[in-house]
Amino acid sequence: MYLTHLECPRCGREHDADKPRNLCDCGSPLLARYDLAAVAEVVTPERFGLRPADLWRYRELLPVADPRHVTTLGEGWTPLLRAAAYGAEIGIADLLVKDEGLTPTGSFKARGAAVGVSRARELGVTRIAMPTNGNAGAAWATYAARAGLGATVVMPVDAPGICRRECVAAGADLRLVDGLIGDAGRLVAELVAGSAGAVFDAGTLREPYRLEGKKTMGYEIVEQLGWQVPDVIIYPTGGGVGLIGIHKALQELQELGWIGDRPPRLVAVQSTGCAPIVRAFATGEERAQPWADAHTVAFGITVPAPLGDELILAALRASGGTAVAVEDAEILTDLRDFAAREGLLLCPEGAACLTAARQLRAGGWIRAGERVVVLNTGTGLKYPETVDVAGVPVLSS
Repeated sequence: MYLTHLECPRCGREHDADKPRNLCDCGSPLLARYDLAAVAEVVTPERFGLRPADLWRYRELLPVADPRHVTTLGEGWTPLLRAAAYGAEIGIADLLVKDEGLTPTGSFKARGAAVGVSRARELGVTRIAMPTNGNAGAAWATYAARAGLGATVVMPVDAPGICRRECVAAGADLRLVDGLIGDAGRLVAELVAGSAGAVFDAGTLREPYRLEGKKTMGYEIVEQLGWQVPDVIIYPTGGGVGLIGIHKALQELQELGWIGDRPPRLVAVQSTGCAPIVRAFATGEERAQPWADAHTVAFGITVPAPLGDELILAALRASGGTAVAVEDAEILTDLRDFAAREGLLLCPEGAACLTAARQLRAGGWIRAGERVVVLNTGTGLKYPETVDVAGVPVLSS
């Protein structure tokens, strides 16, 4: 294994990676670091194409040492689809959609769960607990079951019903809270604190390995484009692990010498009903203030106080990117327009990225001829209420 240590991006302190860890003492999430020079000696980009089409093809850049602990359902290597018709309509001729809806459990959360659960299993964890807006809980419950780990999942009662059912089906200890994800997080913290070390907190960015699974989206985008980077990557941002992970992947690829020095501009997309990152980016702050009265149809990005706020903001600024808040009504309109033109039903969070792309192109931030990748983070089939069928005629038999 080429994992060398865990590093705090805030205070710079290094931590051993040989036991389960949560946050640094300073309160920051920890990042996994690798001996990239050694990786470059044993593998080249051309080798990955000879390996199975899943995220474990990048095993030298992942934290699991013993393959016996790898817990997998075939996650990763999702398609990068051209959206020529919709792209032409909004003025982005080279528009691509990375469709994470085809992963196990129906969302990109399966990536983080696969790697996070595998590493937890390797480090001797027997039960995980986490707050979730829905999809992450479903994914971690599923992978925990496959790995033989116990799982306690706490989610808001308004989370998508299918995610609740996925957790129950996987045998998780599911608990619902009449509130938001922050309220769920407080319940998990109490549970972990009272467990005498028997329960490991696997909440967003509270352990370092979910991020490692998510970063493989960045590797895949670059490999699928022939080891070239797009001009812009647009990502729906709640907890922000995917965006932080893609940024980390691009930094690692640069250090390996597999891509050039010009990174894609990263765009964080939020709803106007919950936009702490957009507000902090606009005012030049390094940390985001909690968002009051958070609400949006894109439930997965309803995160009023993301733990990784400073990492998200740093990634946006380092890449020359931006942050955009979009209206729920426009999200739903673009979701339906895209499905009618491209035949792909996006999740609301993915549709929010289309709205952002349309607005950024109209305003000139996205320039003519630029290649733009939009992340659809889950299948639209989990959100049937986003498509109104009330007007469909019923015919007599």
